[in-house]
Parts: sequence; C-alpha cells; structure tokens
Amino acid sequence: MKSIGFLSFGHWSASAQSATRSARDVLLQSIDLAVAAEQLGADGAYFRVHHFAQQLASPFPLLAAVGAKTSRIEIGTGVIDMRYENPFYMAEDAGSADLIGGGRLQLGLSRGSPEQVIDGWRYFGYAPAEGQSDADMGRRHAEVFLELLKGEGFAQPNPRPMFANPPGLLRLEPHSPGLRDRIWWGSGANATAVWAAQMGMNLQSSTLKADETGEPFHVQQAKQIRLYRDAWDKAGHQRRPRVSVSRSIFAITNDLDRAYFGRDGEGGDQVGIIDNMRAVFGRSYAAEPDRLIEQLRGDEAIAEADTLLLTVPNQLGVDYNAHVIESILTHVAPALGWR
Repeated sequence: MKSIGFLSFGHWSASAQSATRSARDVLLQSIDLAVAAEQLGADGAYFRVHHFAQQLASPFPLLAAVGAKTSRIEIGTGVIDMRYENPFYMAEDAGSADLIGGGRLQLGLSRGSPEQVIDGWRYFGYAPAEGQSDADMGRRHAEVFLELLKGEGFAQPNPRPMFANPPGLLRLEPHSPGLRDRIWWGSGANATAVWAAQMGMNLQSSTLKADETGEPFHVQQAKQIRLYRDAWDKAGHQRRPRVSVSRSIFAITNDLDRAYFGRDGEGGDQVGIIDNMRAVFGRSYAAEPDRLIEQLRGDEAIAEADTLLLTVPNQLGVDYNAHVIESILTHVAPALGWR
C-alpha cells in the first residue's frame, strides 16, 4: 500500500498554449486541483517552492487555502529552500497553516537547489557564517526550525506586558502539536539522507540525485532509502519514518494522452552536472496501462517508498491533471498493490 499524491511545480506562462497565464491562475488552479485530487481519492497535494521564477514561491498562503477547502488530503511542499527562510517567522506561518488544515501539513524542506539568480538568499538578508557554505546555512536554518516546532519556551517574558503571560519562558504562537513529526528533508545524496534520519525527519527523494555509484537512478535511490532507514534505526527514534519518491508517470488511455506523452516513456536515465555535482536524473514513464505496470514493477525505489508523488504538468489545466491522477489511481495502482 502506498500514499499517492501529486507534486506541482506551479509554472505559469503568457503562452497561448498554457492554461496558467498568471500567478493568480496558478494559485487558484492549485487549490482546485487539490480539491479534485481529494475527491478522486488521492492522498496528498504537494507544491514546489522556487524564488525569482514564474512558479509557486511563498507556500503558506496556498497551503492554508488548500487546508480550508479540503478535509482529508495531506498538504505539503517539495521542497522549501531553507537558505531563504527565517525559521522563527516560518514556525509561526507553519503553525497557522497546520491549524487551519486540521493537522495535515507535510512540510518538505531542503538546503536548496540551483536558483534563477546568483546567491538569491542574499537578497532575502541571509549569508553563511564565516567558514560555512550556503548549504550549511540552509541546514542550520532547518535545525533551528525543528527546535522551534517542539513548542518549548525559550524567550524571556516582559515583566510589564501588554497582555498577561503564562508562567515561564514563552514559545512562538500559534503552536501546532505534532507538526514536528511531519517534517521531511529533500535529499539528493546519501550523506544528507543519513543526516535527515539522525535529525528525525522523514525523507523526500526526487527525480535526481548525486551519481554516487554509476548505477541506474532507481537502484541508487533505493540504496539511499535503505541507508536512511538504517540510520533512523541507529538513531533510536520512537516512530516509524516515512519516505517519498517523485516520478513523472503518465498512463496513456486516450489520444490526447498519446499526443502529449506518447514519446516520453521511450528514454532512460540522464546524467548531467548540477551545482558542480555529477547527477543522475530518473526517467519518465509513459505507456498504456499494461505496459506501464510492468515498467513500474522494476523500479526498486518506488518499491522501497511508502509515498509516491506524481509530478503533474500544471500548465495543462485542472481537468487534464485530474485525469492524469485518476488514470494512475484507477488503471495502475491496484495492479501494483498500491491500492
């Protein structure tokens, strides 16, 4: 059994071929798609966060709106670049959005990926400490954020406050109990997956990772997941961790599917350089359901994960993306034992 959700990068473009021609279009359609996905029986609505790009950025207004419009589906990110974040303000935003959604937030964080501008986090007022990298800074912001989510008091109260304080040190409000256990780390390498386990975060592994062995992408990703779970057990955490993988998967069930994605399933993994790192990019899957089922049976990382996020082509509109999700839930997931 797997939790199956969608992951939207939230692109928009003025192109006549795009169903999302503005930021408003993307935001409103993201809410509508989450509602439709919940009605179809999907388990999660996840959104990517990018800065300085015509894509979804500030996540918490959207997450709160989705939470107010839905009742069951998990609401998450994949991922928030922690190099850009003030963990104190973020803890307040996250607590508010989680309370509005009734405790359904699943926040994916990361140290970040290549962005649209050089050192974009500097424009947000952040800089690494002396001797540290921007990745170190992102992980440090995440560590502070995790500590704040525990809900423990740390701030000395004013002896003459405007409003009466509870006894003891004060914490940030609003606090949402349980959110700390629903934080994920987007890891692109084995070492950071182990670090995420040690920190008690769930694991998100996407469609690319550092090419550390030269093996096929799904084999390397499966090994990464196993390393993560071993590190989790050694850390002695009391709960069972969750692991998600992202995939572009399209069941071709009609002529429109074939026109859009009929050639996408013919390729394999790709290798490239990203952030001065040799990375392997996982293949896309697109085929008629019977063939697609057989292809997916051989994906070792999907087999290892408990959560699958389907990357959706959001610029094709809500109706078509709901069809993409429904096709997987109906024609593929039951045959693979995911449902």
